[in-house]
Amino acid sequence: MTYSVNFANYTIGKDAYQQVTEVCSRFGTKALLIGGKLALKAGKEKLLQAISAGDPKITIVDTVLFGSDCTYEKMEELAVYAKSCGAEMIFGMGGGKALDTAKGTAEKAGLPVFTFPTIAATCAATTALSVVYREDGNFDSFYFYDKPARHSFIDTEIIAEAPERYLRAGIGDTLGKYFECHFAARGDRLLHSSALGREISNMCYLPLREYAEEALKECRENQAGEALEQAVLANIVSTGLVSLLVLDEYNCAIAHSVYYGLVLLPGFEEENLHGDVVAYGVLVQLMVDGEKDKAGEMKDFLQKLGIRTTLAEMGAPTGREALSAVLKETVTGPDMEHIPYEVTEDMIYEAMCRVEAL
Repeated sequence: MTYSVNFANYTIGKDAYQQVTEVCSRFGTKALLIGGKLALKAGKEKLLQAISAGDPKITIVDTVLFGSDCTYEKMEELAVYAKSCGAEMIFGMGGGKALDTAKGTAEKAGLPVFTFPTIAATCAATTALSVVYREDGNFDSFYFYDKPARHSFIDTEIIAEAPERYLRAGIGDTLGKYFECHFAARGDRLLHSSALGREISNMCYLPLREYAEEALKECRENQAGEALEQAVLANIVSTGLVSLLVLDEYNCAIAHSVYYGLVLLPGFEEENLHGDVVAYGVLVQLMVDGEKDKAGEMKDFLQKLGIRTTLAEMGAPTGREALSAVLKETVTGPDMEHIPYEVTEDMIYEAMCRVEAL
């Protein structure tokens, strides 16, 4: 069997945009910039200043808002526009949905894409897929690519200026990658790529135990310090590398499936960020797996980070009947197709009760 692995290249630091001309000019000099409204407000001017000083000159032929969700319709629309306005590459600036839209647009237009994350809530900047939604806002599918963005420019100064909650949620999601990858791969004989990805998943846990609290403090103070940079590397780069290397069945497990169950509750998704809920799902997974002491240790850690660790804190019901749809979705979701043993609705509910009582 022949296969290829494409790694995510990146530049990180307060002056990451100073490298844009050197890296991107070999692909062309005209870029279509796609982003979110707040993201463009945070990063566009700094990008323009950086490329105006470069040689050869890179020109932003136009700037467009991606909308509110990443959809196939928007990708198609922007791909047609990118070709019509003479763009030779796509720049994506913002959070997960903006970057996913930019990646899909580039794929459909046959153009190289570069990412400029302005928050560190997801690893979208370095992964080779987009999470696509329907026009009504509901999940549609995953759109997979042969390779990630050609390069990601991670400006820590811009990320430090963003609301702390996004960094916190990214930390929660990244912690989930470590616990879920090891759980899903348990007992399997892994070949090189998946084995390497699983080992890199340790970097989604150990650095955050050391740096996460200080990183959030730096973010509150809008300081792009060492701790924040280490947390951002874990959230965006380490998690992205795991996603690129492991078989898809090792990317998620119970923690993410719990999230997809809970978002069925009316109003839940509007009040709780994805990564925060995944971190809660880690506690449920640990309880299902009989790791009560580890769950207690993780609960203490998550509380120090300001992550809600109970259903009650998240505004969700705790009764079995009220959670019936949640439990069903959790055990039947695609993230549960490859785990080391069968998990039932009873096991999930009992684990939730134990987390509530911690």
